[in-house]
Amino acid sequence: MEKVLSRDGTSIAYQRSGSGKPLVLVHGTSGTSQRWAPVLPLLERHFTVYAMDRRGRGESGDGASPYSAQREFEDVAALVDAIGPGVNLFGHSYGAVCALEASLLTDRIDRLILYEPPIPLAGARGEDDGVLKKMEDLLAAGKREAVLDTFMRKMVRMSPADIKLSKSMAAWPARVAAAHTIPREILALREYSFDPVRFRAASVPTSKTVVLPGERHVAMETAPELLAEAVSAFLLSP
Repeated sequence: MEKVLSRDGTSIAYQRSGSGKPLVLVHGTSGTSQRWAPVLPLLERHFTVYAMDRRGRGESGDGASPYSAQREFEDVAALVDAIGPGVNLFGHSYGAVCALEASLLTDRIDRLILYEPPIPLAGARGEDDGVLKKMEDLLAAGKREAVLDTFMRKMVRMSPADIKLSKSMAAWPARVAAAHTIPREILALREYSFDPVRFRAASVPTSKTVVLPGERHVAMETAPELLAEAVSAFLLSP
């Protein structure tokens, strides 16, 4: 793993592989850079891929308390800036929010892909407080795998088959180790306010709406070929 320093001095780790135009991958809640393992070989055919460990997990530092989503946005921008001009940026779930906000912090992004960013909508902010409390209690009891299982079943609403697939992946232990980051990101999203006006002057080409037939939130695991095809089609288009 290589590392870059974010604005607050936190060390952010990333795995570099492949060849071609740079593509930064920003994983979502509970993930690490290993989240991309099933789709990584397909993307490496066309891109130099930079799969980052977001702060608080993997080989990245966590910075000072309290947690701030703004620091996450800066982490992504720091990596993009370290790579240089012409970077493609792909964020998944919470990582897509980080990628979107990072686009306002750097002028080195060429194209942007947001895979199901959980942007709160008016009147639809409240995750189940009972579920969040349950996860916090499980975390306090040291039941980290149960935290992740509850998150996937009750908040992401993954199917039993998709959860079983996730648990079979090599990345599962790293995801369990990152369980402590789940409640804080849920709370951060409650505080996040998406204001379209802030992006009015944005000039970064962003992928149009694309539907992956039969897929939901984790196509990097359930349909890596389909996801890689959609990503490459947009990033390699004239």
